[in-house]
Amino acid sequence: MLNLYQLRQQKKDGESGGKSAGSQKRASAAQLRITKDISELNLPKTCKTEFPDEDDLLNFKLIIQPDEGYYKNGRFSFSFKVGPGYPHDAPKVKCETQVYHPNIDLEGNVCLNILREDWKPVLTINSIIYGLQFLFLEPNPEDPLNKEAAEVLQSNKRLFEQNVYKSMRGGYVGNTYFERCLKA
Repeated sequence: MLNLYQLRQQKKDGESGGKSAGSQKRASAAQLRITKDISELNLPKTCKTEFPDEDDLLNFKLIIQPDEGYYKNGRFSFSFKVGPGYPHDAPKVKCETQVYHPNIDLEGNVCLNILREDWKPVLTINSIIYGLQFLFLEPNPEDPLNKEAAEVLQSNKRLFEQNVYKSMRGGYVGNTYFERCLKA
């Protein structure tokens, strides 16, 4: 009978907004690790994170604004969804900005080896952020998701550069319309 009373009291305490010591113990391995990763973030000046729900560290956005290369002055948003298997499973990362890029398809899927076969639990969110930033500095036509963009990059760098700029300004590249993503 006493245990039932204690359980009811704990439930009431939890509902009234007080955090009991028991609720702290319920943090999953993924929550503990993501908390550590975020506290140790060392973002380059071209990147920033946004947490739509400050209590939910498992879902956040990364904004990359390259200051050099083909994508200079663009603003690209990525969503991060960290699953319960983290750090053993890589986070799900999607590009929310439609971009003309050999390693990002028109649905926002990202081709970055550490998000797939090369993921290891020792890697961190910081590793992914630097990997994504590097894709904007050095697009890799050897491992494409957007085969058309990769072919243009390999065969005609000037045309590729024109297509990137046209897409970032807002306009059509081929039959695909791109929203403007240049910083104002």
